[in-house]
Amino acid sequence: MSSQPHTTKPYEKPTGERRGLVIINTGNGKGKTTAALGLLVRAQGRGLRTRLLQFIKHESANFGEHRSLKTLGIPFAGLGDGFSWTSKDLDRSKEMAQAGWQEAKAAILSGEYDLLVLDEVTYPINWGWIDVQEVLDTLKARPKMLHVVLTGRKAHELLVEFADTVTEMQPVKHAFEAGVPAQKGIEH
Repeated sequence: MSSQPHTTKPYEKPTGERRGLVIINTGNGKGKTTAALGLLVRAQGRGLRTRLLQFIKHESANFGEHRSLKTLGIPFAGLGDGFSWTSKDLDRSKEMAQAGWQEAKAAILSGEYDLLVLDEVTYPINWGWIDVQEVLDTLKARPKMLHVVLTGRKAHELLVEFADTVTEMQPVKHAFEAGVPAQKGIEH
């Protein structure tokens, strides 16, 4: 299928006011966190005050993104206990998620940031560990210019309804399904 390049602008310039956005990256495909990290890097490069809060990864995680974020001076925190299927104590994982939400809520309301990423927050919300209505109320009360990105599969319908931008990543083909293991620096 071929197409032709646009010779005129294919859209009208928006006339609404600039404000902080709520962005959701969801779906079963790869790239939800990767897209959010790209946005963090873009925002940091423009001088915005940024922070990453990860609800599944633990505080001592040292993945490739953590090494890069350290180099770039982007603050981050692992608030979780790892994948649920590797947890030795789901009650502890639940407590960690709830404590993590309190940290995220404080960051959202603090006025100290321009962009916050709540990575994999959909999971503890879907498991009932974090109250979706409290998340919505906090997002509604955030500073006017604060952008918040939420990632994870099966974003709650109330969050989807509230968000300004929602992208659903869907797999077309994945190496993991062909038996290819995760690749260092690429993951899966």
